[in-house]
Amino acid sequence: MSLQAIKDAIANKKMICPKCKGSIQQFDKYANTIDAVRDGFNVLEIDSRGERVTLICGNEGCSWKERTEYPMEFVED
Repeated sequence: MSLQAIKDAIANKKMICPKCKGSIQQFDKYANTIDAVRDGFNVLEIDSRGERVTLICGNEGCSWKERTEYPMEFVED
């Protein structure tokens, strides 16, 4: 899930807090990741790409916050 997709999901209130069931209001510390890179004999292999992001509920009375590699799990249609 790209940074723009996360911003859009939050803006469209499609990213849902698992604790209070309200829409997640903010995020922090987005980072693209590469799990494994091997370079041998001029062949570069990349095993997987992903991202890490800290999702923050931000709704009144809810202090839920989670650092995740799977932000799509919190998106509802």
